[in-house]
Amino acid sequence: MSDTLNRLAEVLESRKGASPESSYVASLYHKGLNKILEKVGEEAVETIIAAKDAAQSGDSKDLIYETADLWFHSLVMLAALGQHPQAVLDELERRFGLSGHAEKAARKPSA
Repeated sequence: MSDTLNRLAEVLESRKGASPESSYVASLYHKGLNKILEKVGEEAVETIIAAKDAAQSGDSKDLIYETADLWFHSLVMLAALGQHPQAVLDELERRFGLSGHAEKAARKPSA
């Protein structure tokens, strides 16, 4: 799995300097962070709707498709902010063996 994420991270990084007309990702970078965040939000909503539909129909094809879109746009967001997917994998690894309740309780309250 991390090989796929690494390959995708390389492609996303290579698109940063590309012409907006040359690729979808380059056009997102060109439009700026707000457009990227808008796409993440849009894909999150579409994923939620697909999950509700899958729960009723038993068909998860659209759920998988929309989750891929959500993950993809989240990776574009991370790349736009100079972050690599490995940072997220490292955080997930750090949480292994922690109770979800204990992890949440250990977080500092936001101001």
